[in-house]
Amino acid sequence: MALIRTSVALFILQICLAFGVSSSEDGAVTFDLDVSYIIASPLGVPQQVIAVNGMFPGPVINVTTNYDVTLNVHNRLNENLLMTWPGVHMRHTSWQDGVLGTNCPIQSGLNWTYNFQVKDQIGSFFYFPSLNLQRASGGFGAFIIMHRSVVNPPFRDPDGDVVVMIGDWYNRDHKALRADLDSGKVLGVPDGVLINGKGPYRYNPTLVPKGISYETINVDPGRTYRVHVHNVGISTCLNFRIQNHVLLLVETEGFYVTKRTFTSLDIHVGQSYTFLVTMDQNARSDYYIVASARFVNQSLWQRVTGVAILHYSKSKQKAAGPLPDPPNVAFDKSFVLNQALSIRQDVSANGARPNPQGSFHYGSIKVTDVYIIKTMPLVMINGKLRATLNGISFINPDTPIRLADKFRVKEAYKLDFPSRPQNRSLQMHTSIVNATYKGFVEIILVNNDTAVQSFHLDGYSFFVVGMAYGEWTPNSRSSYNKYDAIFRSTTQVFPGAWTAILVYLDNAGAWNLRAANLDRWYLGQETYMRIVNPEPDPRNKTEVPTPDNVLYCGALNYLQKPRKPSFTSTISSSNGGSKLFLLLLPVFSAFIAALL
Repeated sequence: MALIRTSVALFILQICLAFGVSSSEDGAVTFDLDVSYIIASPLGVPQQVIAVNGMFPGPVINVTTNYDVTLNVHNRLNENLLMTWPGVHMRHTSWQDGVLGTNCPIQSGLNWTYNFQVKDQIGSFFYFPSLNLQRASGGFGAFIIMHRSVVNPPFRDPDGDVVVMIGDWYNRDHKALRADLDSGKVLGVPDGVLINGKGPYRYNPTLVPKGISYETINVDPGRTYRVHVHNVGISTCLNFRIQNHVLLLVETEGFYVTKRTFTSLDIHVGQSYTFLVTMDQNARSDYYIVASARFVNQSLWQRVTGVAILHYSKSKQKAAGPLPDPPNVAFDKSFVLNQALSIRQDVSANGARPNPQGSFHYGSIKVTDVYIIKTMPLVMINGKLRATLNGISFINPDTPIRLADKFRVKEAYKLDFPSRPQNRSLQMHTSIVNATYKGFVEIILVNNDTAVQSFHLDGYSFFVVGMAYGEWTPNSRSSYNKYDAIFRSTTQVFPGAWTAILVYLDNAGAWNLRAANLDRWYLGQETYMRIVNPEPDPRNKTEVPTPDNVLYCGALNYLQKPRKPSFTSTISSSNGGSKLFLLLLPVFSAFIAALL
């Protein structure tokens, strides 16, 4: 066996050298992401899912702070595509954001190349297709930004990294779910919860049928792993926990947090967290990894639980017994609020730079604009099921916002998004926020819907300074955390409650503010913040110019030159070494597993 291991190690080393895979911090990396359909059976039912490079979920994009990143996206679907990178801050270049307000879609059979720098960032993020509910069929993968070697994180380097992608799942694909919403139906209870694209371990023969493939995460006893957890689902908050193991929370969406241990944590749709988990339990046994639905009627959702297996290398026993329980908070609404507010920024820790993250004294900065944004239950507008913000259901522009600005396209959108809920009839149109460049903005998200929701702002992180049940009033500001509120890009808003955020608008462009819940987003619960520097900017320091490869559509479709499909099969790096190795890595991994 030792000889086999040595031979395998030498084989991998030779492959790495042949393809020039390097760990040097050379500052630039290029990937090809080939997006296509495959047939898979995550919950035992064959269905069409969206794969990236033939993988579901897609490959991990692993880069380092300040890298220049080039992503060639090839659309092999039979419909338009855009890929987005929420939480990854593309400074002054909303052209690369990958949503319809900023990019024309990549048509079927064509490709488009994204270019941006992960400037001054670290942390756990994920990518996914942004159009037409496609994330409900897959197309997602982790996007991890590692710290530079000269910057120490506020913890000892772990012994390994683990990516865990959790999310609710339907046996109907995104086209069928889209048809349901278009016909006025709600999506109903999901068919299950996936962990890394796989269904639940058969912990209960009554609830889990035979023949479902489940995820196994292999670990060694005594070692500590950095576990990146992402809720890539559609609309369900999931409670994440590992049987008998403690989760030490260290980072969320790009910022280190004050370390705190959890036995379980609620992870809302669109949110990402990083934990340190030490394998300090009985190494002769396996353990459950669980992601279960929260804020739902448990009697209707019994089958909607994700279960994977944590497998110690010396284990001889299968995981046994009932699943570890989530918090019992049916009659204690304050628990979830207190848990959320306990997640605070570690202001003394190094961030992406070799100096403390700091909080920039945000609590003493004068607020320039206040927006109160209210959601309501789904409604019918003009005979269509719609979701609204401040009474407006958003219609995507035919011509992306900043492209319409550059070419002076009239009536592409309206700069009339109301700063307060309006006492008027509900509307459907392209209404966006005329935001002030370098304004310091307070946004109060009010959830008058019946379900917990998540909200995300592209291009920015914001301070989550407060949340509470009931109506927000100016007196609510007295409860704000004005020192070490968590700085993140996606926050939850509980039903019948409000969440307050503060954000400094120094990133010029057009940035999407939306519900992360896919059904609400698809039905119009979004807007954009148009942020333009009013001063002359001859050197393009505050907003980069239109990229050379920009796509044209809508009123500017006449400018688009004919394009031919140009697909490649490799992933290359600017250090001169091909990263085809990364595409083949799953094959090597399976080969090694078979040998060992």
